[in-house]
Amino acid sequence: MTLCLMVYAALEHRIRQGLAEHRQTFPDQQGNPAECPTARWVFQFFTGIHVLLVGQITEVVLNLNTHHQTLLAILGEHYVDLYANSG
Repeated sequence: MTLCLMVYAALEHRIRQGLAEHRQTFPDQQGNPAECPTARWVFQFFTGIHVLLVGQITEVVLNLNTHHQTLLAILGEHYVDLYANSG
């Protein structure tokens, strides 16, 4: 349990630090710009994203908007690569 909380806190810190460094905001539950979103809200914000399998090889990531893409870019290239096939 302690390890889970440490990972959660580290991700939340990384999100907030990245937003501050890039002078970006992330929408809160009311749609207002927030400089310090919680990790829980970010996870919830990403729940509408789906992967569509076309054939047996091609994967297309659906429902990524500009807020998702901005946050992924702030988090780093590894995260962008995970969602690279967005359509």
